[in-house]
Amino acid sequence: MSNTKTLPIKFNRSGFSEEILIKLYKDILLPRLIEEKMLKLLRQGKVSKWFSGIGQEAIAVGVTAAMDADELIFTLHRNLGVFTTRQMPLDRLFAQWQGKSTGFSKGRERSFHFGAPEYGIVGMISHLGPQLSLAAGVALAHKLNREQKISLAFTGEGGTSQGEFHEALNTAAVWKLPVIFLIENNGYGLSTPTSEQYVCENLADRAIGYGMKSVIIDGNNILEVYKTISELSVLMKNDPQPVLIECKTFRMRGHEEASGTKYVPQDLMDHWALKDPVSNYEQFLLDEELISEEEILSIRKEYKDLIEEKLAIADAEPVVSSTPEQEIADVYAPFDFHETKSDQTSARELRLIDSISEGLKLAMVKHQNLVLMGQDIAEYGGAFKITEGFVQEFGKDRVRNTTLCESAIIGIALGLSLKKYKAMVEMQFADFVTVGFNQIVNNLAKLHYRWGANADVVIRMPTGAGVGAGPFHSQSNEAWFAHTPGLKVVYPSNPADAKGLLLAAFEDPNPVIYFEHKALYRSLSGMVPEAYYTTPIGKASVVKHGRDATIISYGMGIQWALHTANELDCDVEIVDLRTLLPIDYETISASVKKTNRVIILHEDTLFGGIGGEISAWINENLFEYLDAPVMRCASLDTPIPFAIELEKMFLPADRFKSQLQKLLDY
Repeated sequence: MSNTKTLPIKFNRSGFSEEILIKLYKDILLPRLIEEKMLKLLRQGKVSKWFSGIGQEAIAVGVTAAMDADELIFTLHRNLGVFTTRQMPLDRLFAQWQGKSTGFSKGRERSFHFGAPEYGIVGMISHLGPQLSLAAGVALAHKLNREQKISLAFTGEGGTSQGEFHEALNTAAVWKLPVIFLIENNGYGLSTPTSEQYVCENLADRAIGYGMKSVIIDGNNILEVYKTISELSVLMKNDPQPVLIECKTFRMRGHEEASGTKYVPQDLMDHWALKDPVSNYEQFLLDEELISEEEILSIRKEYKDLIEEKLAIADAEPVVSSTPEQEIADVYAPFDFHETKSDQTSARELRLIDSISEGLKLAMVKHQNLVLMGQDIAEYGGAFKITEGFVQEFGKDRVRNTTLCESAIIGIALGLSLKKYKAMVEMQFADFVTVGFNQIVNNLAKLHYRWGANADVVIRMPTGAGVGAGPFHSQSNEAWFAHTPGLKVVYPSNPADAKGLLLAAFEDPNPVIYFEHKALYRSLSGMVPEAYYTTPIGKASVVKHGRDATIISYGMGIQWALHTANELDCDVEIVDLRTLLPIDYETISASVKKTNRVIILHEDTLFGGIGGEISAWINENLFEYLDAPVMRCASLDTPIPFAIELEKMFLPADRFKSQLQKLLDY
């Protein structure tokens, strides 16, 4: 007869076979024994840092055991049980923690900050909230594929205070995505107790505001966790919808070992120690006569021997090594670009805005896995009408109006990429990208370098001044992104390049930030080939040949340069960068060697603009070819004013003529 009434945790074995009950015991025991070993190694200085999940193992193990092996799980620090239940090779896991090349990130990521697609795991993002959006993106892929699959993302109670928690849940609810958001409510965010994190009684109550189903469960009861996930999985596969689960648990050790637990009242520690998920479940199996003391000792010995064996393998691995060339080579996902030449015989005159729209449409036809997302881009056609008519041609699954959640939408785009989709996100204005900045510079840009995945995402950025739109709708912020390794930054100056570069961006499996100047949308026309063609990313063009000086620019700056060169009637060469990252230094070098004078022109503000970087490179590499100092002309180092006359003074167009003349006269 069972004695479970004497246990602090009330287990209900109804519906569980003996085989599953024993397997769950083995699954929950292994991470505990690994943790105990890691704590010893930490004290010996053989592990640099450790985030302990002791006391929380039932959540990670129960969740993983209940899910399909190919369903993606987005983990946190304290989810070792996910990795072990997915049967990751322990020697590789130990090597990962030691920063060795046989781990999962070539020594580039710490502890659990890595992914392993072959095991259905996407490692944690230190900012916590953003991984919820990635899981929603994977769920969107499942829904688009008509697959009966779910995704699941862990977060802590502290992470629920972040804006992206709201963005991810709200968007998932609106789109009815089959994703589980699981809160490990373990009492503390580092040292901050839950009483200082939120005032609602239960975090699960927040689901009501999103029209979302929620559940509160005992996170230390492995059977309750397993049963809850299993039942919800069936529900969500038949009726796609997001679910919020709050697992009540406790963190028995410090946020990480160095921080300790002195801030935790002893009576609270004692209370939760009695609810230890491993010892309670072990006693339950003994009470139910499903396992014997001898079998427990045998399993423990087997696991301890395995741990020692795999540690020895990891220890024997050499310290990680690399070369600067290899590190740089891994910044981008490999891409064997083959240029599709344009057919000039079919060219006709198009405005910039029409060439972008045409490029988008051709990309949608070519890439059936391409999904467009943005505010008002469906029936309304976008703020600038670039996607007008798209929803009628390609359907609402592929042309999606989004919530006002830039960060979550970029994260969802990245989640789609993890499932082999291509995604485009339209910023209504480039200025609005600030609220999605973290997803771009920390997740899209770093993903391939960190653990080999890629972000097949294009972000379109209507940018620039000249339309009297003021400080929040006119910024030139391309330099922010050109400073971020892993991104590609494209900025066309004319309709033909706009179409070709956009099509190339969709072919490229790396994240591309694609700038398009608002003031040129309807004011600039040019000959554009009708058929599909690509313009190489990373290759500048010479739009005007000359001998007296080189003007290096991009975007609107090219139009200013052409106008000024014509006005001065001077023999200058104009180099259109087209791509700001990576920069085509070869074309720059050839032009500077030819003219021996150079001025860099851009609409962005002067300080910290890309002109400073190009100037430094020229001085370091081409100094002996210069007959004059490298000059720069850019916008004032102020925010962009609204009034047209003030905006005109802010921009460099009027100042450029005198600066170019100064260079020519030097």
